[in-house]
Amino acid sequence: MARQNRACIVGIGQSQYAKWGSIKEVSELSLACDAIIAAANDAGISPKAIDGFASFSNDRNEPGVLLNSLGIEQLRFTGMVWGGGGGGSCGSVSLAQAAVESGQAKYVIVFRSLCQGQSFRFGQFHPWTEHACFTAPFGMLAPPQMFAPLVRRHMHLYGTRSEHLAEVALSCRSYANRNPRAVMHDRILTMSEYLSSRMISDPLRLYDCCLETDGAAALLVTTWERARDLKGVPVEILASQQSSGHLWGTGILGGHNMPSATYASANAKQLAEDLYGRSGVGPEDIDVVQLYDAFTGMVLFALEDFGFCELGESGEYVAQGNLRIDGKTPCNTSGGILSEAYIHGLNLVLEGVRQLRGHSTSQVETAKLVLVSGGESVTPTSGLILGV
Repeated sequence: MARQNRACIVGIGQSQYAKWGSIKEVSELSLACDAIIAAANDAGISPKAIDGFASFSNDRNEPGVLLNSLGIEQLRFTGMVWGGGGGGSCGSVSLAQAAVESGQAKYVIVFRSLCQGQSFRFGQFHPWTEHACFTAPFGMLAPPQMFAPLVRRHMHLYGTRSEHLAEVALSCRSYANRNPRAVMHDRILTMSEYLSSRMISDPLRLYDCCLETDGAAALLVTTWERARDLKGVPVEILASQQSSGHLWGTGILGGHNMPSATYASANAKQLAEDLYGRSGVGPEDIDVVQLYDAFTGMVLFALEDFGFCELGESGEYVAQGNLRIDGKTPCNTSGGILSEAYIHGLNLVLEGVRQLRGHSTSQVETAKLVLVSGGESVTPTSGLILGV
């Protein structure tokens, strides 16, 4: 495909990020519109020119309502990635890429809006969900309880320690302390505070678990040909993909019937192969990563599945400081889901764009290639490789 017809991200935007339940005077729809308008303004187009929407995880802001709220002149494309949580965060970008490269739409907005204090809250036990009948009898009523066995298995197999999980949390918090947009911007975290924090679901402590926040994030996808006439600095989508491994089924959200060989993993080994194959790069070429971090253990699993270290070596890899800004694999440089905001991972894509534009609050000077992962250990998961 000629470069002018390939997809790029040309605008990013976000609403205020705040602790869940603290935004009472603004609706979830309004938050979505704030982020979408900001992304359109960043690109230099009128919101009326948007002609497509893509989202994931059953976002409640329906295209027909956004159409009228934003004054859109013609809607040509809508798409939603199935699956719970943030597994579809990068997959929604893939939908937008397909829409603009195939000519179905010109300007597609990818967005995620959450205002859990006003409606359904993710992470609580909801007996009407299709997974509850499999997990509830075993006390797996919330995601920390569902994910904890995978981390314990990793510890059993490879000697992973709580201090290794702590390094993920501390690294993300240190980046958030540089980021004024982060919910935890002014909250320092130390190793002693981490180790003394309460146990949520053994071996996961309080700081191993992501934030619960309200807010919205959005990005605008178009072709390089159109991007030439816009003010936004374009970032190329080198590869995007959804994926799941064999027999994973509903993964941690369901029966825990994944194969033993991949149980303590990100369910992303094949995804990594697809992304590297389609982009023509390898893990040694990646300058920055944005790895979905609903739990610290997810980052360890992703480092292994995406080839930044060998199986079972992620604990020591992070202990060497490799997630820090001067390490081999700077990770979640806005603070991630653990310390910036829980927007189901779409905020990680925005940070990847900022790194490649040179606008991050923890800028990696050599950033030319960024890998972003969707929610690990779920079905489907997804990923992106972005470049300039």
